[in-house]
Amino acid sequence: MGVETPGSQSSLHRANLERVVRAVRMAGSLTQAEIARSTGLSAATVSNIVRELKDGGTVEVTPTSAGGRRARSVSLSGDAGIVVGVDFGHTHLRVAIGNLAHQVLAEEAEPLDVDASSAQGLDRAEQLVSRLITASGLSQDKVVGVGLGVPAPIDVETGTLGSTAILPGWAGTNPRDDLAQRLGVPVHVDNDANLGALGELVWGSGRGVGDLAYIKVADGVGAGLVINGKIYRGPGGTAGEIGHITLDESGPVCRCGNRGCLETFTAARYVLPLLRSSHGADLTVERMVQLAREGDPGCRRVIADVGRHIGSGVANLCNLLNPSRMVLGGQLAEAGELVLGPIRESVARYAIPSAAHQLSVMPGALGGRAEVLGALALVLSEMGDSTLLDGALSAGSPALT
Repeated sequence: MGVETPGSQSSLHRANLERVVRAVRMAGSLTQAEIARSTGLSAATVSNIVRELKDGGTVEVTPTSAGGRRARSVSLSGDAGIVVGVDFGHTHLRVAIGNLAHQVLAEEAEPLDVDASSAQGLDRAEQLVSRLITASGLSQDKVVGVGLGVPAPIDVETGTLGSTAILPGWAGTNPRDDLAQRLGVPVHVDNDANLGALGELVWGSGRGVGDLAYIKVADGVGAGLVINGKIYRGPGGTAGEIGHITLDESGPVCRCGNRGCLETFTAARYVLPLLRSSHGADLTVERMVQLAREGDPGCRRVIADVGRHIGSGVANLCNLLNPSRMVLGGQLAEAGELVLGPIRESVARYAIPSAAHQLSVMPGALGGRAEVLGALALVLSEMGDSTLLDGALSAGSPALT
C-alpha cells in the first residue's frame, strides 16, 4: 500500500473504515442503519464498508430484525482479539475475559488479602488471567489489551497510584506498567468508580444514557461521572471524589484530613460501628442489608440515614452537572428502596427542582461485576482501530491500494 496523503481518496476511505469499526467496537453490535446514523455516512457507503470489513474478517454479519423489519447486525469478529478485565477490590480480585463483540467468555473471583503488596496482588492476577485464558481454549497472543481497576485515586496519564488507605501496600506503585510488563500487552488503568460507571453504561443500568453518575459506597465513597457518553476524569484524574463533599464542618475527622466529609457518614468503616454494640463485631455491609430487608429496625434506620446523606451529595452533582441518571453500585444497592427512597428524598429537597425532576435514581444491574466489566469496556474504548483493520487491508481491497 502506498503512502496516503491527507485528503486523498485512500486516506478518506481509511478514515471511514475506522469510523465504522469504532462505532461497532463501542456498541458491541449495530445494524447497518444504526451505523449510518452514528457515523453520518450514507447507507450505501456503510453497506460497501461492511462488505469490505466482512471479507477481510474484521466483522461478522448476522440476520436480525429492527422495528419489525429484517436487518443485519454487525459486530466485530469473535476471533479478532480478546480483552481482559482485572478488578482489585478491598477484599477481592476479579478477572473477566471478553471478545470484541462485547461477549463475556469467562469470569472468576477470589479473595484477596487487603494487606498484600502490589507485587503479590499482581502475581495472583497474572496467574488468574493465564488460567482463564487457557480454560477458555484461547491463546495469550489473542489478547489486545487489559483493563485494570483499583480502589484508589490514580493518575491515568502516568499510571501511578496516589496515597491509599484502602490498599496500603500499593501507594506510590505503578500497577499499570507492572502488569503490562508481566503480560506483554497494553494495560489501561482507572479507579473502581469510573470502571463501575463504564460497566453500567455498556452492560447495565446506564445503557442508552449519555449523562450519568455512578455512586459506589464501600470502604470509601466515589462517583464515576459520564458526560456525553464518556467518562469525565478531570485534568488530574480526581473528578468524582464525592466522598469528600463536606456535610458537617464539626463532624468526624476524615482520612483526607477534613471534618464531616460525606464518606464519614456513609462508608462501611464509619457506619458499621453504629450497629456493632447491638449486632455484634462481625457485622458486614452484606449482613446489614440482609437484616434490613428482613425488617430489622436498627439496620433499616442506618441504611435510610446513609441514603439521605448520599442524596445530599447527589443533589450537589445535580446542581453542577445535571445528569439524567444516578446508578448506585456496591453491596448497598442490594437494599433497594430502603436506600434509594431516602436518596430520592434528599435529591428532591436539596437539588434545584428542574435537575431533580430530570434525574432517575436506580440500582446498578451488575452488582459486584460492574467494575470488572467496566475494565473490559475501558479496553474496548481506549484501544486503537488500526490493528483491527489489518484483515481488511491484507485482503487487498482495490480502494486501499
